[in-house]
Amino acid sequence: MSVQEYLDKHMLSRKIEDAVNAAVRAKTSDPVLFIANHMKKAVSSVITKVKARQILDSRGIPTVEVDLHTNKGVFRASVPSGDSSGTYEAIELRDGDKGMYLGNSVSKAVKNINEKISEALIGMDPKLQGQIDQAMIDLDKTEKKSELGANAILAVSIAACKAGAAEKEVPLCKHLSDLSGRANMVLPVPAFTVLSGGKHASNTFAIQEIMILPIGASRFEEALQWGSETYHHLKAVIAEKNGGLGCNVGEDGGLAPDISSLKEGLELVKEAINRTGYNDKIKIAIDVAATNFCLGTKYDLDVKSPNKSGQNFKSADDMIDMYKEICNEYPIVSIEDPFDKEDWEHTKYFSSLGICQVVGDDLLMSNSKRVERAIQESSCNALLLKVNQIGTVTEAIEVVKMARDAQWGVVTSHRCGETEDSFISDLSVGLATGVIKAGAPCRGERTMKYNQLLRIEEELGDQAVYAGEDWKLSL
Repeated sequence: MSVQEYLDKHMLSRKIEDAVNAAVRAKTSDPVLFIANHMKKAVSSVITKVKARQILDSRGIPTVEVDLHTNKGVFRASVPSGDSSGTYEAIELRDGDKGMYLGNSVSKAVKNINEKISEALIGMDPKLQGQIDQAMIDLDKTEKKSELGANAILAVSIAACKAGAAEKEVPLCKHLSDLSGRANMVLPVPAFTVLSGGKHASNTFAIQEIMILPIGASRFEEALQWGSETYHHLKAVIAEKNGGLGCNVGEDGGLAPDISSLKEGLELVKEAINRTGYNDKIKIAIDVAATNFCLGTKYDLDVKSPNKSGQNFKSADDMIDMYKEICNEYPIVSIEDPFDKEDWEHTKYFSSLGICQVVGDDLLMSNSKRVERAIQESSCNALLLKVNQIGTVTEAIEVVKMARDAQWGVVTSHRCGETEDSFISDLSVGLATGVIKAGAPCRGERTMKYNQLLRIEEELGDQAVYAGEDWKLSL
C-alpha cells in the first residue's frame, strides 16, 4: 500500500487538517505535540505486530512473554504456570527436549506466536477481545489448545486486553469490567499464603497452604498492612518455637517449617493473628490439595514424612470429621479441594453441611464443563479461577459468569510459577471476584500483584469499594 493509498483509506488528510485547526483554536505552546496527541485519538488503533520471547518464571522455568504492538504503543504480557497440568485444563506447549531447560523450553509456543498468531491478528482492533480470542481458538482448532499452546494463546490474549484498555483510554480493570458486563468494580480480599506445604514446599507438611483473609479491614490498603504484620509475627512465632532458628519459604512465599499436623499449623497462625490484635477481623482459609496425598480412597497426611507415611490413613469420612473439628476450633471460612479431584460425592456432602465455603480447584480446573457439572450437582460453592487453565481472557470471563449465576464465590488465583505480570490484580477488580489468592506478602512476583491493587484503589479514589465482609458474593 502506498502512502497516498494509506492516507485515503484512513481519511488522514481530513484528520490532519482537523488536528491543525484544533491546535490553532487551543493556542497551544507546543503545536507539534498537540497535533500528535490529537491524531492518536482520531485514528483508531489496530494490531500491527506481535512479538514473543522465552523468559523465566519465578521457579526458573521457561514461560512465554509477548509484546503486542499497535499504533498507540507496545503492550506486554507474560503467563504463569502451575507445577502440574490437570487432565481437563488447557495444555501448555513445551518442547520436551531434555537438553534444553530439562524439557521445559517453550520455543515452539514462541514460534507459533511469531509465525502464526501474529499473522492472524495483524489489522484487528484490540478493543474487540472476543474476536481476537476467537480468531486464535479457530486457528488452533483443538479443544484444549494443544496445537498452538495455551501458554501462547493466553499471553497474546492478555496483551491484547491491555492494548484494548489503552485504546479506550481507561484503566485495565475498567476495560475488563466492561467486557464482563459488570457495572461495578470491587477490590478483593487478599488471601495471603502464610504457611506453605504440599508440592509448594520442602517440608513435612502435606497440606498445601494455610491462608489468612483480612475481611474486617475497611479498605485494601489496610488489609495489606494486616497481612504483612501477621506474616512477620508468624515468622517470629516459628523462630521462637525452633529455638531462634528461622525456616525456609515455599514457592509462593509462605513460611515452610516442618509441621507435624494441620492443627499445629493452625495453632501457629492463630498465635500470629492474636499478636496483631486484629483477631476476629482476620479469618483463615486452607488449600488442602487433597489429590496430592490421596491413595485410592484413603488419605495419607504423613505422606511427606518417610518414617510415618503409610501408617495412619484417613478415609473420606475421617477427613470430614477433621474438617468439622478444625472449623469449630479455628476461624476457618474457606477450604479448597478438601478431597480428591474425582471425589464428587464427598465434596458435595461436605458442601451441603454449610460449615464453610468449599472451593473447587483440582475438582474444576476452571473448565466450563466441570463447572457446569458442579453447579448442577451442587458439588461445591466457589470457583478458583486460574486463567492459564482456560487459555483466553474471554473464556475466563465466561466461566466467572457461570459461577456468579449459580451464586458461587470466586477466587482469582496466581500459580506457583509466576511472572512480573500483575494482570490478575486488574482481573479480580474488574470481575469483582471478591477474593484474590496471590501468595505471601513477600517475594516480588507476589507482592507486585498486591502493589497493583494498592494503585488501583488509589486511582479509584472515593469510588473504591473493598469486598470485606462481602467477599463470598462480592456485590
